[in-house]
Amino acid sequence: MNIYDFKVKDGKGNDFPMSNFKGKVLLIVNTATGCGFTPQYKGLQELYDKYREQGFEILDFPCNQFAHQAPGTNEDIDNFCTLKYNTTFPRFAKIDVNGENEDPLFRFLKQEKGGFMNDNIKWNFTKFLVSREGCVVNRYAPITKPEKIEQDIFELL
Repeated sequence: MNIYDFKVKDGKGNDFPMSNFKGKVLLIVNTATGCGFTPQYKGLQELYDKYREQGFEILDFPCNQFAHQAPGTNEDIDNFCTLKYNTTFPRFAKIDVNGENEDPLFRFLKQEKGGFMNDNIKWNFTKFLVSREGCVVNRYAPITKPEKIEQDIFELL
């Protein structure tokens, strides 16, 4: 099993097959609009602008599980990110990343690259780097700024 076997929900709630990203290097991030790490959107967009033509995608999955820092609808979140940070990378429907309602994609990501204490995601802006072959190659803590991941992305491209 790899990442391309999953389907997620797009911002309008429609099924979206991850196989649409086959052959791309992916950075999958659980995000929030009201978090201390929210300014990382700027760095994420800079990476996306720099590398998308080489086959790089950032996949944004808003999550309201951590101190309710992603309030509002999918449309509200999309509007905020587009207007405040000029984001253009794909944004998906709000999800849970832990617990009984966790999204199957994030269950898989955590199984592939568990955390330090256990597999649970600790906070917003946890990042997973995925190779062109659909293999999860690294997991980054929320405090890891996007620019610190650039060399790893470059090497996969």
